[in-house]
Amino acid sequence: MKITVLGCGRWGSFHAWYADHIGHDVTLWGRPDSQHLQELLETRKNEYLSLPASVTLTSDLKAALAAADICIISISAQQLRSFARQLKAAFDTSLPFVLAMKGLEEGSGKRLTTVMAEELGPAVRTAVWVGPGHVQDFISGMPNCMVIASADEGLTHFLVDTFTSPLIRFYYGQDLLGIEIGAAAKNVMGIAAGMLDGAHLTSLKGALMARGAHELSVLVSAMGGQAMTVYGLSHLGDYEATLFSLHSNNRRFGQDFIEGRPFKKLAEGVSTTEALLDLSRKYGVELPITSAVHAIIKEKKDPHEVLKNLFLRSTKSE
Repeated sequence: MKITVLGCGRWGSFHAWYADHIGHDVTLWGRPDSQHLQELLETRKNEYLSLPASVTLTSDLKAALAAADICIISISAQQLRSFARQLKAAFDTSLPFVLAMKGLEEGSGKRLTTVMAEELGPAVRTAVWVGPGHVQDFISGMPNCMVIASADEGLTHFLVDTFTSPLIRFYYGQDLLGIEIGAAAKNVMGIAAGMLDGAHLTSLKGALMARGAHELSVLVSAMGGQAMTVYGLSHLGDYEATLFSLHSNNRRFGQDFIEGRPFKKLAEGVSTTEALLDLSRKYGVELPITSAVHAIIKEKKDPHEVLKNLFLRSTKSE
């Protein structure tokens, strides 16, 4: 298959590496002014991996789309709407898109597949690729399980068959809404976990895991999804990689925030916090952990006080 990956940061470059690794013909696109693309053009390397010569690098978006049987998008979730508008004039409606990114649109709380449909039309074929794993682990040969989901069961099966390998085993996602919400929200839980690390309250991660999955299951159910979806790979199944790993940007952001260190990489959970609170108000569902993270980051409340109030000072039924 001819695979085009749009976005050449950490995950975009990995998806290009992975598609090439399992035998596909790969084009990796980056913006003309992208420092990531420039680094790859000059050295074929970034801080995570080396790209083989068989991966084509380009800044020509039209040519990248024309070369594709499948197009993977891996950019910041908050850039997706404006980027989809760029795609509108150049894509064929038969081209399937795979969103290898996690988040919700800040300001609307909309899922990323909804954004794609609004900008490219209801006929657009869009799937999501989510689940646990870090680039560093995959590159070293450490296998994991992930999930692909779309509203089109045939497309889901086609993509799973295309991308499955001994390195990544894919599951067929059955609940697109629940998978998208769960995948986005796990980054907020990652920030909360990092905050617990920074506050020397790491022992409370067990409570975070139990309460986090529960509060998200209530939200997903209220939105019309399946409550049990959040206990799968898109959310609870991704907690190990997000709440504990040193490679987790969201966990690292939370820890650095508490410890007063600047964090220069992308932590999607920050914007997702705002989006989840929009959904909380819309559907009348309380999200205490998300609210606590927001209170610490945006309202500048004392993190130790907020975290202790969240986990230690209220009597709750489990």
